[in-house]
Amino acid sequence: MAGRYGELDYSVLTKRSFLLGVALFAIGALGELGLTAAGISVPDWERALLFDIELLGILIGLLSPFVFGILLPLTE
Repeated sequence: MAGRYGELDYSVLTKRSFLLGVALFAIGALGELGLTAAGISVPDWERALLFDIELLGILIGLLSPFVFGILLPLTE
């Protein structure tokens, strides 16, 4: 029988969304580190974009276990 949200595999969604958050954080951090190490001059909006990607990665990485691992399974 299908649940409220269909046939969702919460453990897979939790793992994949957490890994997406880690990947976004790594891309942002390595991008900023690479620009700093290389001494390349880039516009401020590019550095802000990398910083925003880092913050988004942290947010997704922290919230996805609670949303897909705890909240949604409890509401079914």
